Amino acid sequence: MKRTIKVRIGDEARFIGTLHYDGVGSRERSAFAYDETWLGAADRFALEPGLQLVAGPQFHRKVPNGSVFHGAFADTEPDGWAKKVILRDHAKRRQEARRAGKQPESLQLQTIDFLLAVDDASRVGALRFQDESGVFCRSTEAGRRSAPPLIELSQLMTATRAVETETETAADLAYLRGRGTSLGGMRPKCTVVDDDGRLAIGKFPSVNDERAVTKGEVLAMQLASASGLQVAEARLMDSDGVPVALIRRFDRTVNGGRIPYVSAATLLGADPAGSQEHFYTEIVDALRVNGATPQSDIEELWRRMAFSILITNVDDHLHNHGFLHVNRGQWRLAPAFDINPFPDRVRELKTWISEETGPEATIEAILSVRPYFQISAARAKEILLKMEHAISRWRETGLALGMTERELDQFSEAFEHPERKAVRDHLE
Repeated sequence: MKRTIKVRIGDEARFIGTLHYDGVGSRERSAFAYDETWLGAADRFALEPGLQLVAGPQFHRKVPNGSVFHGAFADTEPDGWAKKVILRDHAKRRQEARRAGKQPESLQLQTIDFLLAVDDASRVGALRFQDESGVFCRSTEAGRRSAPPLIELSQLMTATRAVETETETAADLAYLRGRGTSLGGMRPKCTVVDDDGRLAIGKFPSVNDERAVTKGEVLAMQLASASGLQVAEARLMDSDGVPVALIRRFDRTVNGGRIPYVSAATLLGADPAGSQEHFYTEIVDALRVNGATPQSDIEELWRRMAFSILITNVDDHLHNHGFLHVNRGQWRLAPAFDINPFPDRVRELKTWISEETGPEATIEAILSVRPYFQISAARAKEILLKMEHAISRWRETGLALGMTERELDQFSEAFEHPERKAVRDHLE
């Protein structure tokens, strides 16, 4: 399979270059070339630090289990849940074709198929892909909304539950197809339009949940905001008795304009599928080179590390940190997202604080890198004091959200642990 895809950007769909894909079975490769008009534009910028503003094709080296595409494109690929929907939809359509005596679709979906399966209107960031026929991939079909409104949450919940239990119909899959997200892993979710007409991600409980995960995420987001972190807007919605976490998209302006986005993995030029460990200190280095407001973002990053340790948010891999483009290749930290308390996990961070600290999630570890982050002892104490005060009220905050005492008890070990005491000892 060979594909030549035009890459455009923003609502005005400015042409910036061409993505070439070549796949034969499991052997795949891709290359991207900027268009000369983009290279000559006064407001040009590199889509990521690894895609330099030079003429000619730039190839991407694929690592095992990694993406065949450069990070800026891979960041827009569907997440694990959306890929599951795409795969099951593909299989269902092949089955129906065989039953109807027709030739089924290709035996195997290629990586390019997943990339192009995301709906153009809801794709994360500002990149847009136009196929050889000039069609924006997964453009809104006639008579259908690209992203459903909140009034359809119940129908979305029913369809996602059917996929989880492997009882979905072709209609369920057609309803969910293209409405997945690039942010969030394997948990069931869908892009929706909230009451203000803004894009949001609706996250649903899973049939496998042993605790109130959606409530726990919104609790964590509210505590993060109270602690002084910049976070995505989050709230709980009741859909026929089911608690849905509604997270507003931060890669859109108030008027719906698209903002370029890359993950921390892309900013670092790292591939999380590889075997190499990565560190928050690496993100600090990247901010000092590519940051629009480096020191304020570096302090924010330190604040997020502390908060993750104190609520046991240990799924802090590089794709759970993002950056929004500001101007001419300068980036700023996106609001925090995908923050969850994990009472049943080993207290080790996915992204290490530094090479010296290893994966340990301790207050001692973040205080050891305070000078590297250029945060004074007085400022660190001020940050931790505000954070400890907010987190100490986690039960009251949860009750205000409508959580029961039993639901809160299930999260207790994520919030009540020796590192909270370590903060209090440091403040004395």
